[in-house]
Amino acid sequence: MNEPRRPGRTNLASCIVATVFLVLAVAVIVIVYLCVFKPKDPKIAVNAVRFPTFSISNGTVDFTFSQYVAVKNPNRDAFTHYDSSVQLVYSGSEVGFMFIPAGKIDAGRTQYMLATFAVKSFPVTQTPLGGVTALNDGVGGVGMGMEPTMEIESRMKLVGRVRVLWFFTHSVDSRVSCSVAIEVSNGSVLGFHC
Repeated sequence: MNEPRRPGRTNLASCIVATVFLVLAVAVIVIVYLCVFKPKDPKIAVNAVRFPTFSISNGTVDFTFSQYVAVKNPNRDAFTHYDSSVQLVYSGSEVGFMFIPAGKIDAGRTQYMLATFAVKSFPVTQTPLGGVTALNDGVGGVGMGMEPTMEIESRMKLVGRVRVLWFFTHSVDSRVSCSVAIEVSNGSVLGFHC
């Protein structure tokens, strides 16, 4: 004869199946989040550095600094930035600073930014590290037609947040630092490396 079913065993089996299903569903959601929606830092690329005005006299230098950058937001939601800045450093000391206005970069988009500000005059040093130096011609003397150069460091910082899945926010802090070589006689940029 048929033995009657015990209601406890079917309830236990149903609970086990439901628990396994929920664990698998949570695992899939976590994997999708980590692979697709994981917040990424914006990518900052410095396109150009210019000195629209530049003068040096009596051991002090005075100039206007311009930096053109492209900021790419690789996230699937907008990147909102605030408390961002550009800082200029010469021989280990800050010589210029500018706050970047708050803004928003849409998902997957690139925003181009220009930071231009005047730098108060400051004394230049005559040291090979960060100061005014003469380019060597490789034979022990200063090369013919070679001008003295100076090096400035530009540091850009973007601080903000990215919203993920409309509920979670992730803090983001992207930075880029560039060394800029300047020809002292006319303020032209000889090159920059970030």
